[in-house]
Amino acid sequence: MAFLNYSEFARQIRESDCRKCGLHKTRTSIVVDRGNPDAKILLIGEAPGKDEDETGKPFVGRSGKLLDQIFSEAGINTDKDCLIINVLKCRPPANRTPTPEEAETCYPFLLKQISLSACRTIVLLGRTALLRIEPKYAKVKMTDLFAVPFTSGQFPDKEILVLFHPAYILRNRGKKPLMVEAVSKHLKKLVQS
Repeated sequence: MAFLNYSEFARQIRESDCRKCGLHKTRTSIVVDRGNPDAKILLIGEAPGKDEDETGKPFVGRSGKLLDQIFSEAGINTDKDCLIINVLKCRPPANRTPTPEEAETCYPFLLKQISLSACRTIVLLGRTALLRIEPKYAKVKMTDLFAVPFTSGQFPDKEILVLFHPAYILRNRGKKPLMVEAVSKHLKKLVQS
């Protein structure tokens, strides 16, 4: 399939009946994206949860509401200023961590979303997103990579920023101010330019 632009690609995936892995047996929706394909900020999470599977949009449950709140406190509207996607497009049963095989199966979709998006900065939300994009960091603690911008040979024209997944913040509320500060410091300038 040849895709002229991001929106066409997203539509084709959304309307497909992908059966490349076993997750198709339990999904309700193929969850492709939420937000603005022309945004300078691309947020990548792990996988859809129950609410996301029901609505067909990523980050609309408790984690998504917290993500929206954190970005809003930093002056960023996630629907207007960001494109939000996940490593997986289908919900793993019981919201378990995606298997390496599932992540590998969805990887071509993820790469195409990144390449067709207009983003200048990729924000990896949590360990699953980090390891899918940069597996060389498997032995590095998330806290050591948190809010430290870097570039990747795979995406040399894009800055990469690792932040905590909002589900982690729900379990560790004391980390929320760090997230707001990191978003404000590293991402606010992108929406103002």
